[in-house]
Amino acid sequence: MTRQPPLFCGWRELSRHGNQLSHWLAQNKGELEPVESPVFGKVTRVTGAAIEARGLTAPVGALCSIEILGGKEQLPAEVVGFVGDTTLLIPFQGVGGLSPGARIIMRDASSTGRLSAELIGRVIDGFGNPLDGRGEINYAEKADLDGVALNPMERGPIKEVLDTGIKAINTALTIGRGQRIGLIAGSGVGKSVLLGMLTRNTEADVVVIALIGERGREVKDFISDTLGREGMARAIVVAAPANVSPVERIKAAKLSHLISEYFRDQGKNVLLLFDSLTRVAHAQREIGLASGEPPTTKGYPPSVFSLIPNFIERPGVGRGGRGSITSFYTVLAEGDDRSDPIVDISRASLDGQIMLTRELADAAHYPAIDLAGSISRVANTLLQPAQLKLAQKLRRLWTLYAQKEDFINVGAYETNSNPDLDEAIRYRQDMSLFLQQRDEEKFSFQEGWRQLDLLLGGDR
Repeated sequence: MTRQPPLFCGWRELSRHGNQLSHWLAQNKGELEPVESPVFGKVTRVTGAAIEARGLTAPVGALCSIEILGGKEQLPAEVVGFVGDTTLLIPFQGVGGLSPGARIIMRDASSTGRLSAELIGRVIDGFGNPLDGRGEINYAEKADLDGVALNPMERGPIKEVLDTGIKAINTALTIGRGQRIGLIAGSGVGKSVLLGMLTRNTEADVVVIALIGERGREVKDFISDTLGREGMARAIVVAAPANVSPVERIKAAKLSHLISEYFRDQGKNVLLLFDSLTRVAHAQREIGLASGEPPTTKGYPPSVFSLIPNFIERPGVGRGGRGSITSFYTVLAEGDDRSDPIVDISRASLDGQIMLTRELADAAHYPAIDLAGSISRVANTLLQPAQLKLAQKLRRLWTLYAQKEDFINVGAYETNSNPDLDEAIRYRQDMSLFLQQRDEEKFSFQEGWRQLDLLLGGDR
């Protein structure tokens, strides 16, 4: 016999218990599905950047809105964790107007990103909203912000040289399509200028630029001055300045990778320029500490050291060699400290690094690439034997001189006591001139090798 809903319960009470009614209907009428009801909760506490809620059964990553100012406005927030029956959220903006008991509504159980070919040439925020004042973007589809991890056995090999248009990189630090490279430097040594050169000069179908945690002024300057009209013609800029929520900064980082994967899966060669991994680590540190994670080295919680490798593993050559994402990640060596924990984990995860030093920048040597400490881990498989021999000679002579520079400058070195060092001293000025390049200059892969052969090839 089919059970009836309780007769003592009037319709007003039933409407307050919609979930129970839906469950009863589904149980007794097999052809009916449960009615999907909104998930609600209430704010119980605000501590710093974190909001605590009760009654909200929502998964980590769910998007919610919180009613503020008596329900007149909505404060968007994301679920970042839970403790017992308490759910932790981080808002996308300040908590002004939030009051105890404010109602929370779950809007989406997961974070998604919007995708479209119309993104090329546009500047967007971490949610995909346009920032350039050129109207709305017609999005074609949605996808999970975390993407779909490629099976390592399905990845294509790195076997094609990427021409960056920069002599120092093309010769001494040859890059392959699908490689992941770090640009490691302190502040103010020319990272942004080098990124602009890579954007304009590198052979790629689409360039995705992520500006995460930068000052708002620098975002505009980079787009208008460093990139210019030529650079923006095939570029997509995802910007999340330092003043936005740490949750939005993480979303912008994920969105830039998702957009890169979208075009790679279409068979395109994508260049991802990500500035910077350190600012993403700072954003995750804010979220982690606010949600109760224990601090470790330099105050970074454990989640930081899992997030960075997850980002770095997303680029690469596509399935069966179809399409590629070549990525350059800037890493800020705070206080020029090369043993910084973010520098360490980045170096361990990347396919090589390019070190920019303050000493070279102070000497007006641009780009300030120091071959000592810089390496491309796939160069040996990309170069011809003669090219590899020249590149190794350049790196050896440059590094040898750098190691003995103080010794030489004080006049303590006696000529002819070390033939290799004599050679390094003889070629030092010419090597320095070869490695320098003005930001408006572009040298093809072949031209760079021709010049290096003229410089060092005669003694082979």
